[in-house]
Amino acid sequence: MSRAEVVIVGAFEHPTRWAPDKTAYQIAAEAARGALAEAGLTMADVDGYACSGVGPIGVLSMCHHLNLQPDWLDSTAIGGSSFVAQVLNAAAAIRDGLCSTVLITYGSTAASDRFAVGTGGGTAGDPPDDFEAVYGPTVVGAYAMVAQRHMHEYGTTSEQLAEIAVTMRRHASLNPQAKYRDPITVEDVLASRVISSPLHLLDCCVISDGGGALVVTSGERARDLATRPIRVLGGGVAARHSGVGRRDMTDIAARQSGEKAFARAGIGRDDVDLCMIYDSFTITVLSTLENLGFCAPGEGGAFVSGGRIGLGGALPTNLDGGGLSSNHPGMRGMFLVIEATRQLRGTCGERQVAGAEIALCHGTGGFLGIQHSGATLLLGRA
Repeated sequence: MSRAEVVIVGAFEHPTRWAPDKTAYQIAAEAARGALAEAGLTMADVDGYACSGVGPIGVLSMCHHLNLQPDWLDSTAIGGSSFVAQVLNAAAAIRDGLCSTVLITYGSTAASDRFAVGTGGGTAGDPPDDFEAVYGPTVVGAYAMVAQRHMHEYGTTSEQLAEIAVTMRRHASLNPQAKYRDPITVEDVLASRVISSPLHLLDCCVISDGGGALVVTSGERARDLATRPIRVLGGGVAARHSGVGRRDMTDIAARQSGEKAFARAGIGRDDVDLCMIYDSFTITVLSTLENLGFCAPGEGGAFVSGGRIGLGGALPTNLDGGGLSSNHPGMRGMFLVIEATRQLRGTCGERQVAGAEIALCHGTGGFLGIQHSGATLLLGRA
């Protein structure tokens, strides 16, 4: 590995899905210790730190909690894609010599705090929000509008969306840590109650506690460490919102971030062996795959059908069970990178993608159809 290469050397997912006896800080700290121990490092080796989703000035509070005084900090807050973006930010900081080893953490007690992710109404705050948030759209309502529009434009069906949920549950059945592991069918998804038409209950992510941590460092530093390093090949971050005029709900930030990611990594879609796609809802997966260029606009329904995104298919997706079945503590980008790292190391047991060499992670944050972020990350085996 060249001096310029940046790698992930620690990836730890906290095993909890329900932790009323812990705080978000505790979960993040336990995950941090797990990721560092996996790499053969300690807190004393960390000179860069990033986190998101913990308190109003969480990065400072977490530094206090972890007893860190790093040379570089990142508190990127762009929703569920934050941690995917922070891997890219850490890579840039390491390449620029601002720090050498970055710890990224997340902890959440969304389930034990009874936080109903995605169901709350919006309230006007900053002036740009006065045009939409004042009317109280919910997260699930926004995604449902995207699904309705996709169905109207392209004839996408609820059965096709349901296949995504069924596939994620099948992967979850192979993951001992997944919250829900019992198999479901397309008929089960369609029979579950409608949350916001056309999205049913089983089209929506679960709500759980959880957390995780990543350790990012230089390729040179990784030579002395215990784990197999996973290379950061390239990435991109983008945003979409309704403030630029006529809205196209089928065009999402993944189109822009994905193009940048592939160009910077110097690879094509056919090189990708597996995807970890943010699955807040089934429509999120379908729309993201289209916008990343794995299929043409309007072809997503057919693309996710017939086992293509399942284990053993052409593009295995969300091998841990995703937010639809494994975990979703509110911001799931962290777990996309953790599972991709494990898959590229070849340590995923029954759910392992054979011969995986390149993985794509894409996080989404905010309200698809209103305002949202997208972060795409490409990882490769060293």
